[in-house]
Amino acid sequence: MRFEVLTLFPQMFESILNESIIGRAIRNNIIHINIVNIRDFSNDKHRRVDDYPFGGGSGMIIQPQPIYNAYLNIINKIENKPKVIYMSPSGKLLNHEIAKKLSKEDNLIILCGHYEGVDQRIIDEIVDEEISIGDYVVTGGELPAMVLIDCVSRFIPKVLGNEESRDEESFTNGLLEYPQYTRPSEWNGKEVPEVLISGHHAKIKKWQYEESIKKTKKNRPDLLNTKNNL
Repeated sequence: MRFEVLTLFPQMFESILNESIIGRAIRNNIIHINIVNIRDFSNDKHRRVDDYPFGGGSGMIIQPQPIYNAYLNIINKIENKPKVIYMSPSGKLLNHEIAKKLSKEDNLIILCGHYEGVDQRIIDEIVDEEISIGDYVVTGGELPAMVLIDCVSRFIPKVLGNEESRDEESFTNGLLEYPQYTRPSEWNGKEVPEVLISGHHAKIKKWQYEESIKKTKKNRPDLLNTKNNL
């Protein structure tokens, strides 16, 4: 799978390109991430890409033409038109199912806004879907884009070293993941639940499911209502 990221701040992506699971997946040619600097496609001699909004208001708006130039440069190299995602607080809230669906794509273009966003005309022209990572605003689309890439990549075969771990994580079955423990079995006066060291797999599975329900009821009761797990 190939991610094409349109951004004004390509340096922000250095960590995701080199570290942890995503960095390993890139080195193993499982996924490819190409960071495109929108400024490189500006028609302005000073590489300016933003201007004041019509109608007044604070902040600056990214102009449509540099984004469109960068977009054309990408799709001219790709046989099938890629899906274009715009990271925006106005978009659909990213969740497990959206990430899983996007992982089936061969190519994704992710547009990162900044300042007060991008000209609506470029959204109308090229964007297939707007996605938000939460009901709050951050300074730009770069961090949300990293979250999306990480979230989507976990569904791509061979990205995770242990594929089974993905199937037991929060939201996979509509519940939050059960509590996890490791050595030592006693720490700071607190013991690991006895059932987890009993070796009785059926009892362990039952405990995990019951704890998932308890945790979901406490932290995210809305999930129980949505998924009808109770």
